[in-house]
Amino acid sequence: MKRRRTLLLASSAAGLMACGGAYLLSGAPRPPGVPGTGTGGGADEADQDFPDQLRDALPPTYVALVALDRAPRAHVADALRQLSQGMREARAAGATVGPALGAALFDRSPEEPGQGVRADRRPRGLADMPAFPGDLLDPARSHGEVLAQVAASRSGTVGQAVERLLAVLPAWRVRWRAEGFRTDNRDDGGRQLARNPFHFTEGFGNPGSMRETADRVLVAADRGEPAWAVGGSYQVVRIIRLATSLWDKDSVHEQERIIGRRRDGRWLDGTPSHEEPNFRADRDGRLTPLDSHVRLAVPDRRDPPPLVRRSYSYDRGTGDTGLLFSCFQRDLAEGFEAVQKRLEGEAMAPYLMTVGGGYFFVPPPGDAWAEALLAS
Repeated sequence: MKRRRTLLLASSAAGLMACGGAYLLSGAPRPPGVPGTGTGGGADEADQDFPDQLRDALPPTYVALVALDRAPRAHVADALRQLSQGMREARAAGATVGPALGAALFDRSPEEPGQGVRADRRPRGLADMPAFPGDLLDPARSHGEVLAQVAASRSGTVGQAVERLLAVLPAWRVRWRAEGFRTDNRDDGGRQLARNPFHFTEGFGNPGSMRETADRVLVAADRGEPAWAVGGSYQVVRIIRLATSLWDKDSVHEQERIIGRRRDGRWLDGTPSHEEPNFRADRDGRLTPLDSHVRLAVPDRRDPPPLVRRSYSYDRGTGDTGLLFSCFQRDLAEGFEAVQKRLEGEAMAPYLMTVGGGYFFVPPPGDAWAEALLAS
């Protein structure tokens, strides 16, 4: 295991608005009847609005994540208006475009009025993503004031939309950018599934309805967050480089014991993928090893972590292949961070290394949040 880890390290070293918000930042009045983003779900879910990143029940097949920082001395209000225009241009290309805000956007200096959003408007859990054990975060591929997520069913549409976005952003600079895709992207009983570069289908832990998705990911009014943040969500992005050549040298049997599932999602004790395994009957890990990924991540399948995964694979064509891990939750400590702490020492650790990404806050649909951020 140590040799594999060493090899991986060596190879590594070699609308900002959702719909209506655009009207506020453009200076034009919001036309009557402009709604927030809908879920696309059934009648019992029609009253629940989702940010653009979570609007579609099935994630689009292709994505580009573009992290942006403002140019020096760019006034925050002017920069946000520009960004809003860019997102309208990207949507006109046929893509779904959603913004997320980084902690650096809220670092206003008293000596430089207008350079940032007031710190007291920052979501209470928003900070720069820390390096967890085993991470090797590259500053050039981490964090950012704003993350624009551009997604579509065709890669060409995504590329065109990103070009249109960036063409009208002189007040912004690209900090990092990553493109991804979802292999075998499909819906299975309301759950969003895809096959990752390790040849395993993932997403079985996602909820089976948009209503349950809302319960896991959307910030409620009783969470102690700023009022503007209610209806938004915390997004975690992790650029995870995978040692696929080393992984493929292992037998399928060994790979399945490291993951804790069959490649198609079935449990190692024979339980179908859509049912819950009986880990209590396998206390010694004879069937499902105690250090397997799924067993550490969710030791009690009846109590899943309150998050939703919407990840993408990536391939930079230089031997750098991996996962654009992305998850949404109402609370980082209860969601991603709780799972990440449990995964320390997992059997899969020697095959992966996180090299970038960040913590972001996805604002709610509509324009009220933007008005609150820009108010003096």
